[in-house]
Amino acid sequence: MSSVTIRGVTKRYGALPVLHGIDLEIRDREFVVLVGPSGCGKSTLLRMIAGLETISSGDILIGDRVVNDVPAKARDIAMVFQNYALYPHMSVYENMSFSLRLKRTAKDVIDRKVREAADILNLSKFLDRSPRQLSGGQRQRVAMGRALVRDAQVFLFDEPLSNLDAKLRVVMRTEIKALHQRLQTTSVYVTHDQIEAMTMADRIVVMNAGRIEQIGTPLELYDTPANLFVADFIGSPSMNFLRGTLEQGAVTLADGSRLPVAAAPQVAAGRKVVFGIRPEHLALSDDDNGLAAEVEVVEPTGANIQVYAKVAGMPLCAVFNERHDFRPGQVIRLTWSPRQAHLFDEASGQRM
Repeated sequence: MSSVTIRGVTKRYGALPVLHGIDLEIRDREFVVLVGPSGCGKSTLLRMIAGLETISSGDILIGDRVVNDVPAKARDIAMVFQNYALYPHMSVYENMSFSLRLKRTAKDVIDRKVREAADILNLSKFLDRSPRQLSGGQRQRVAMGRALVRDAQVFLFDEPLSNLDAKLRVVMRTEIKALHQRLQTTSVYVTHDQIEAMTMADRIVVMNAGRIEQIGTPLELYDTPANLFVADFIGSPSMNFLRGTLEQGAVTLADGSRLPVAAAPQVAAGRKVVFGIRPEHLALSDDDNGLAAEVEVVEPTGANIQVYAKVAGMPLCAVFNERHDFRPGQVIRLTWSPRQAHLFDEASGQRM
């Protein structure tokens, strides 16, 4: 097991820059998730760690060793892909043992490692089956088992759950997290799903357009997003954003509504800002003094009710755990704790 250090790494395809000076320290035994929208560079960065993509500039270290020019097979990493990459003509046992057989590992060692991995992943009953006889979740376990038997320093996961249905994704992400807690192998996991990132990571790296926007624990990113991009990307439903003017400790909207904030920074009056509040932090007001919101769509999920409304012409979502009989066109009054509000500079998007 080892740390992974990324220093000033860039990637260009011809004249097109894809990654812009990435600096990242992944600690030994840590589970780090790279998350961001399609095209942000997260999979490219993972493939550069694996040795499947060349580095335009900068350094990547695994432990104390610079691996820029080390071929993938010599980096002592194990990778789990989105499409499983199983050999259809081989049994589960043969798929899991393939890399060890290539290294001419002793047969008794191969058998021990495969059966230990199969036991951890609940695959012992399926070792004689072919991949076509398995469910999607079982195939993903085989792919993980193939990585597990290698005793690699680093595990790399490239959106491994994308091909699974929603319910199975929940099961598999729990299993992957439990596996990491048991093995304590340094792991780097790529996904576009922020729920996967929030539930699995020790730390999350939020990427956008080839740059790192913020690094932190899931709750650090959720509670104190560095900018509008992170605030919008982390959380489901997303944070609400209401644009207005900062005046005397409150944000004034276009219709004159005033939104109090706990500690407004000392800036010139009239500064354009973005007021942020998460849907679950909104509550129904007990009187007529709350923020007026006109209901547009009501989505009951069973566990809660998501209400999509308009405030001063801007969209807003509120989540209620209680049952309410809201109707489109109804005006409701909302309140919140000023300490749960967020404030961003409208021009730069940075947290204030």
